[in-house]
Amino acid sequence: MIVPTKGVAPQRALLAVGAQIILATGAQPVTIDQAWRRLLAWREDNRHTAPVPFWWFALALDVLYAMDLVDLDPRNELLMFRARADAA
Repeated sequence: MIVPTKGVAPQRALLAVGAQIILATGAQPVTIDQAWRRLLAWREDNRHTAPVPFWWFALALDVLYAMDLVDLDPRNELLMFRARADAA
C-alpha cells in the first residue's frame, strides 16, 4: 500500500499519492477540501486514471503526517506543509 506492489499501481501507492498532494497544492496551506479537489484536478491533468477514493487520500495524508511533512493547524483548519531541513 505504501509503496507500489504487484497489487498496487505506482500512481496509487500512498507515497506517490502523498507526493501528488504536495505537487497539486504547491505545498501551500490549504483546507482538506481544497487539497482533495486540487489532487483530483492534478491527477486528471497528468493522466493518472487509477481511481483514488477519498479514504485513500486520507491514508496518504496520514503517511505524510507520519513522515512529519504535513500538519493540521487547529486554529484555521489548514494543512500546513513543512520544509525538511534535509531535503536539499
